[in-house]
Amino acid sequence: MRCPNFTSLKVAVVGDLIADHWLFAQPTRLSREAPVMVLKHISDSIGAGGAGNVARNLRALGAHVTLLGAVGRDANGRELLRLLEGEGIDTVDVAVLAAHATPTKTRVLAAEARRNPHQILRIDREPNAPIDANVRETLADRVRALTADVVIVSDYGYGLVADEIAAACKELAAAGTLVVLDPRTDVDRFTGIAAITPNVGELARFTQRDETKLDHVRELRLAAREMMERARPRWLLVTRGNLGMALFGEGLPEEGVAVEASGSGEVTDVCGAGDTAAAVFALALAAGVEPSQAMVLANAAAGIVVMEKGAATCRPQELAAALVGAPSVVRLSRPNFA
Repeated sequence: MRCPNFTSLKVAVVGDLIADHWLFAQPTRLSREAPVMVLKHISDSIGAGGAGNVARNLRALGAHVTLLGAVGRDANGRELLRLLEGEGIDTVDVAVLAAHATPTKTRVLAAEARRNPHQILRIDREPNAPIDANVRETLADRVRALTADVVIVSDYGYGLVADEIAAACKELAAAGTLVVLDPRTDVDRFTGIAAITPNVGELARFTQRDETKLDHVRELRLAAREMMERARPRWLLVTRGNLGMALFGEGLPEEGVAVEASGSGEVTDVCGAGDTAAAVFALALAAGVEPSQAMVLANAAAGIVVMEKGAATCRPQELAAALVGAPSVVRLSRPNFA
């Protein structure tokens, strides 16, 4: 399978913008004040998470990207916009709000000198109040005015993806625009869109099932069937971590199809892999790729970014290389595919 050329595609991403704060440190000694390690600060940096990471993945593959969302009028919000604009992403429809704190995830990584750092702590700074309904309605009107090959909704549960955005996206979908939802809090508001891309934990939560039981294909199929009946997307892509991905829906066998996880190296960091999968699956659909092969592309891309630290992206040449010898699509009913 060849990597498609995505450079002519126009993609819009709407959702929660998150600042990823990476803090690197080196352990020095035990504290006299408490039984904890004292860390010496080495460096820190800000990266783009949430909808920003989805947009970065799309841009890295050559698509024209418009981003819709909100940041606070704070240092992390300003840095986030600077980073995204520097990568050629259109942020004109990102609202900068004085009353909003930019959601920030601080990950502390530590290691002795000349060793690979590992995450030892994460601290989340979250907005104290939901985004004002007037702001959400204004963004929804911007969504309705979009001319895009595909719209991706990135919901991280910070309140922007609510009724207003859902209504606008359903209108676009009814008019023929591909709309793909990467869900966190809700799927029922997005009935009738092109695709939904939950991970297995989200699928378990949406269908009130035990996540561990969804490792078994029979339980996975039952949960997927319930989700399809409730939300009525054309396709449901379930990311399964080290078990790969499964796809259900239009034009596919009733039991669904699947691929084993891509990549041969040891996983370094799963941060942002779901963003990559949703971005590449949506982009491939917009390029006219068959859904099962769009899953293969998404799976290969996710296999690339988990080899990198932080929320990484993959470029066309990396994706093309990963497709050589990539796992094949199989029916999910195959007995030994667990």
